[in-house]
Amino acid sequence: MSHGTRSAGPLTDGPVPAGRHAVVVGGGLAGVTAALALADAGVGVTLLEGRPRLGGLAFSFRRGDLTVDNGQHVYLRCCTAYRWFLDRIDGAALAPLQDRLDVPVLDVARPEGRRLGRLRRDALPVPLHLGRSLATYPHLSLADRARAVRAALALKGLDLTDPALDTQDFGSWLTAHGQSARAVEALWDLIGVATLNAVAGDTSLSLAAMVFRTGLLSDPSAADIGWARVPLGELHDRLARKALDSAGVRTEVRTRATSVCVNGNGGWSVRVPGETIHADTVVLAVPQREAYDLLPAGALDAPERLLAIGTAPILNVHVVYDRKVLARPFLAALGTPVQWVFDRTEASGLKRGQYLALSQSVAQDDIDEPVAALRERYLPELERLLPRTRDARVEDFFVTRERTATFAPAPGVGRLRPGARTKAPGLYLAGAWTATGWPATMESAVRSGVGAADAALSALGRPRPRRLFALEEAAHSAFPGGTSQASGHHPEETGVALRGGPGEG
Repeated sequence: MSHGTRSAGPLTDGPVPAGRHAVVVGGGLAGVTAALALADAGVGVTLLEGRPRLGGLAFSFRRGDLTVDNGQHVYLRCCTAYRWFLDRIDGAALAPLQDRLDVPVLDVARPEGRRLGRLRRDALPVPLHLGRSLATYPHLSLADRARAVRAALALKGLDLTDPALDTQDFGSWLTAHGQSARAVEALWDLIGVATLNAVAGDTSLSLAAMVFRTGLLSDPSAADIGWARVPLGELHDRLARKALDSAGVRTEVRTRATSVCVNGNGGWSVRVPGETIHADTVVLAVPQREAYDLLPAGALDAPERLLAIGTAPILNVHVVYDRKVLARPFLAALGTPVQWVFDRTEASGLKRGQYLALSQSVAQDDIDEPVAALRERYLPELERLLPRTRDARVEDFFVTRERTATFAPAPGVGRLRPGARTKAPGLYLAGAWTATGWPATMESAVRSGVGAADAALSALGRPRPRRLFALEEAAHSAFPGGTSQASGHHPEETGVALRGGPGEG
């Protein structure tokens, strides 16, 4: 248990009322963000996390001499909230961005020597920044490339404030706009599966349209990719905890809230084993099912909607070879069950050989398979994809699983996602599953934490911290009810979230 020391003064622009206290339940990115924002405004904060570490579903663990991320996470330059978070915890230098978007795409169905294509941008305005890349992309026919351009322009023309978009599926829209099965596989799902954790036919058109518009059609540099060059635990646990301590937050890990209720004084009581914590405001920054269990009666009009938000799994396959087999930091793959491959050698601390992590979204078919079956399935596929693996020895093979890695971005999910405000004064919701307008990503989590903190500070009469990320009202993606009911702001975000879970070998 870590008890922070309050900093010299709040980082606000106005006078600060005295003596307010908040409890934030959940130590993932949403909860850490909310706690930092509240503490920076001069509110006393207790952060409760049931696990022994912070970071939620973006964490690290030890396996022998390796430090392993539970799953590969990347973010994009347009992930402005997550970039703010990295700055706030002094971690930006440890998760740098590409100078320019460049994604190698290997198709194993093509002859060796002709397998490589690239999705990359030029220093030209939208949409010309992708023109040369798409014109020379070898994994689509000339006709498919031309139709993809027309579909992208049609996507750019959609009215994201139209609630009907959330009732439609992206796959049907692509078919109606002339996209072949090959185009969906080699372009739309290549990107969409990684960002949305669903194939186009199972994805809300509203969610898909915002991801593609924000990432590829908003600014030339929007889709430049960043990822941690250190273990995620270094960022989301160690540096986050250091920032929380410096802000004066009392951080309690291995401490799970068992109940949240209004007390006789009009404030809140949060029960944990052996203690009741009293607060003026509470932020529930936990998964939707846990939030449902903790919500007091009447806090939401239809709390059962939280249970109707589906979940989707992500599997990560980890392979350590005795030699270097991949010369690139990452690649995407076609014609194989393998989706994305990342080199995690340096970040893991491996001194000899190479450590690859395969990030497998939409993993319903594999998520419960035994490790031996997954080894038999994926090692031959890596040999097809990376010829150097054929002569290499496998030093270690293990998997990490997150069975509920993300919420399922199915058509209609927008009406199920609540905003930050509840009907109970002083009680707020945060988490990537809330109404940020985006899929379950690190960016969505941070934005939800900002929205919940904004709402709480407004109710407490606290000035907003100067350093807090400003949610852009103009950039709302509109789900029905998708505004942040907390603050009147309209959050948007993007962030590729490629996740896994504790390792098995």
